[in-house]
Amino acid sequence: MDGAFLRMDYFDGMQFWLKPDGTEIWGRWPEGCSLSVAAMYLMGPVLGVVLRLRGITCLHASAVAFGDRGVAFVGDQGAGKSTTAAAFARRGHDVLSDDIVTIVERDGAFYVMPAYPYLSLWPDSVEMLFGSEKTLPSLSENVEKRMLSLPTNHLRLAEQPLPLAAIFLLGERSSDPAAPLLEVPTPSECLMSLVANSYATRILNEEMRAREFALLGRMLLAVPVRRLRPPADPSRINVLCDRVDAAFRDLQVHPLLARQLT
Repeated sequence: MDGAFLRMDYFDGMQFWLKPDGTEIWGRWPEGCSLSVAAMYLMGPVLGVVLRLRGITCLHASAVAFGDRGVAFVGDQGAGKSTTAAAFARRGHDVLSDDIVTIVERDGAFYVMPAYPYLSLWPDSVEMLFGSEKTLPSLSENVEKRMLSLPTNHLRLAEQPLPLAAIFLLGERSSDPAAPLLEVPTPSECLMSLVANSYATRILNEEMRAREFALLGRMLLAVPVRRLRPPADPSRINVLCDRVDAAFRDLQVHPLLARQLT
């Protein structure tokens, strides 16, 4: 905090100031930084912090639509969240959100809110999914990640919030020939994984953290969770998608059993 404001500084000189209630934002950037760079920060980390200040839970995750329901892929940086979302987008699934997934509770259900119409991918993921001839623009002058615009590439963004139907925790890659591996984590493991992958936790005070713990606890009673260990070879992304498809169908057929197991 910087006096009455929350201050965010970035390596390229970009700076933002936020009111503690998340109602106003000021930004300043040096020569050499463009409006597109400012927009990247605003639509990503700055918006995530604003939501947290307003008491809304956000996860480090990407989410896609499975019909009229949402599925979230939660994990640390480099776990493959955006790549997995892009792979499902190529299969015709609507994208809900990339990198930051906003969760809203309504009448006992938990909804994923749709975000911006692009995915952020590392160059090797772009090549793996679309081939070496595919060229995508950088997110900004200072970021190596590429911007996969959904409408430009004939992919879709979900237009409405969708109820969260399943969470997959992306774990360490496995060299097991049977990978991708699907595991059932214990309730405490589920809670700790979601807490560890909550967004902007350092700005939460004790009251905000307590409310988040309570919401995550209620969510885990309603939404099944599985740990997914991808294969060591990232190019087997289609095998991973097939495994998730099958797991999702099974969770919908046996929802009560799924909740008991988690």
